Amino acid sequence: MNSNKESLTLWDEYASSGKSSVREQLIMEYSYIVKFVAGRLSVYFGMNVDYDDLVGYGILGLIDAIDRYDVSKGVKFETYASVRIRGAIIDNVRNMDWIPRSLRQKSKTIERVYWELESELGHPASEKQVADRLGMSLERFNKLVRDINLSTVVSLDDILEKNFDAKTTGSSINKTEKPEGYMELVEVREVLGKAIGKLPEKERKIITLYYYECLTLKEISIIMGVSESRISQLHTKAIGRLNVKLAKDKKVLLS
Repeated sequence: MNSNKESLTLWDEYASSGKSSVREQLIMEYSYIVKFVAGRLSVYFGMNVDYDDLVGYGILGLIDAIDRYDVSKGVKFETYASVRIRGAIIDNVRNMDWIPRSLRQKSKTIERVYWELESELGHPASEKQVADRLGMSLERFNKLVRDINLSTVVSLDDILEKNFDAKTTGSSINKTEKPEGYMELVEVREVLGKAIGKLPEKERKIITLYYYECLTLKEISIIMGVSESRISQLHTKAIGRLNVKLAKDKKVLLS
């Protein structure tokens, strides 16, 4: 990568000239973001979509980010581009419609059962309790969750992106220029933080390490001393629980 000074020079030149040659330089400069995002998303799509295809979709998102980015706003490009890249990859994969409708329905059913049981029990439901409510063996339930994990496209980023345009996601919201947007984001983060805090310990740790420490599932599996497939399974369950918990607060999460 170039130094910050060299990067700023590129941005200034592209803003003033719009030359395709300068844009190509910016694409090369930030292509590592595409590889990083594609690598993380391959956890979901790797069994069905080639990594190179994910990178290709991500490049489209990077180009879009470069064309839309306003350096004068002082927002870190890497943060802004990551959202655009991730959105481009997910949109293109969703357009392929490779997820079986029956699996989507089963995923929703599991989320609903988790919500029902946790409302009744007052604490997170166990896998056994959910399996019993669904009338299936624990082994069959775990296999179903693994299948869902291969097709799921949800993450914490999706939850936030439902309410905030990429231009104002995360640190790009200015509390003085857009106080209402800033307060909404603070409120969403507060709700999200509480929801994560109520997760079972292992799931909470995985969410923290994956989304906040940016570790891969393989790295997390080494830290926690369990298989990568088990970490992937727990990650899917955690996201399902969060979707249920966050959906309850429509006033905060729905515009």
